[in-house]
Amino acid sequence: MQLKGPKRVTTAVLSATVLGLNACSASSGATAPSEPADVANAQSAGSQAGTPGAAGIGDPDFPMDGNGGYDVDHYALKLAYDPPSKKLSGTTSIDAKAVQNLSRFNLDLHDFTVRGVRVDGGAARFTRDGDELTVIPPSVIAKGTTFTVVVDYAGKPDPVRNSSNLGTYGFIPTKDGAFVTSEPNGAKTWFPCNDHPADKATYEFDVTVPAGITVIANGEMRGAPVTRGGSTDFRWREDHPMATYLATITLGKFQVKTGESPGGIPVYAATDPAFRHDLDFLYTTSATVTDYWSKIFGPYPFSSTGGVIDDFSTGYALENQTKPMYGGFEPDQSIIAHELAHQWFGDSLSIARWKDLWLNEGFATYAEWLWTEHKGGPSVEKTFQDYYAAKSAPIWKYPPGVAQRQDLFNNSVYIRGGMTLHVLRKRIGDDAFFTLLRTWTDQHKYGSVTTEEFVKLAEKVAGKPLGDLFDPWLFKPTRPASAV
Repeated sequence: MQLKGPKRVTTAVLSATVLGLNACSASSGATAPSEPADVANAQSAGSQAGTPGAAGIGDPDFPMDGNGGYDVDHYALKLAYDPPSKKLSGTTSIDAKAVQNLSRFNLDLHDFTVRGVRVDGGAARFTRDGDELTVIPPSVIAKGTTFTVVVDYAGKPDPVRNSSNLGTYGFIPTKDGAFVTSEPNGAKTWFPCNDHPADKATYEFDVTVPAGITVIANGEMRGAPVTRGGSTDFRWREDHPMATYLATITLGKFQVKTGESPGGIPVYAATDPAFRHDLDFLYTTSATVTDYWSKIFGPYPFSSTGGVIDDFSTGYALENQTKPMYGGFEPDQSIIAHELAHQWFGDSLSIARWKDLWLNEGFATYAEWLWTEHKGGPSVEKTFQDYYAAKSAPIWKYPPGVAQRQDLFNNSVYIRGGMTLHVLRKRIGDDAFFTLLRTWTDQHKYGSVTTEEFVKLAEKVAGKPLGDLFDPWLFKPTRPASAV
């Protein structure tokens, strides 16, 4: 994510406690309520005892995000949206694997009327409590078993507002469709899911809209759109694992340009008619930047690249997988470079917990500096020194390696995160540093990562301990005494 204009700053001081997380574990910081007696009795004939999946995935900073007890493998979304009425109806099918004997489990879903739930074809009971949809299958789901849950639902999407100082995000109705950017936890505003980046899955989208509206989703389109009786059906599929917050079905009237980058990567660029004059720039820059990052960070991890500019003012851009979204403004090259760097750092390599957000934003910010230098602007070293010279800057009071729930996307995560990488580069040298980046993206491709894993790999590549570097730059609420 990139905030347009000056990034927000804060003077909050947080402790440098580093909390661990076993991603997608059934044990979590959120405790599920006890099994109702009638449910327990209904399942007593099962061949084995089961326990409820936790109501949170285990991230201590977002304890109710995601869910425990299962891992999602695939989402299949069949949706219909009517812009004039702002009504969405859908059927979401989720293929998952139980990681414990499940007597019941939760899905994240905000608002909507749930019309019915099925597990492996059989009707399932369900309850609602806020954003938690609790599903009670007909019988216990054994650990290690794959199962499919299907949820039918309808209503008016209600985006998240004023959370983590981010304004509005999720499924946002617009005058001609919808603007869909869900970081950090807005996926639940348009489909039932395990809404945390630690549980990645593949996706398919089958979306019906009034004729004349375009549907843009992740991955690649499967066949040409089909129009019947005043409605058009679009089918998209993303075959690479993706975090829920990166999923999109942005809708509206768009001008589209497709082709291939000079390096042979398929490109899909689209702009609202209000930004028609930016289409060629978006297409060309996205293609050029993707090819360049493929040389610096390793092979491009997905099947296509590109971007979308919508006429909806959000003040930010988001790295939706394969198609970054730019909300109501003309992105310059550095912003495009930032969002496309995220395709490696944040999309292919996703964080296992939100406290490690600097692994996304610090890396993408450093990529901005690399791109600026590459295009003849100030060197990375000069950019670094300019920031380091500001001795009273707020970034020194809140270290990037420590989560801040109410100000998640703060300046330190971006700027001080990027500075940390430059200090590391100066310490271990260019050859080792860029070898480290390519090794990092290769070893963890399509997976989830933590700061501890990055530090361990950095020390392995460098051949020496680096705690004296990472501790003051990532975890101490003071300006590091050394810039090398």
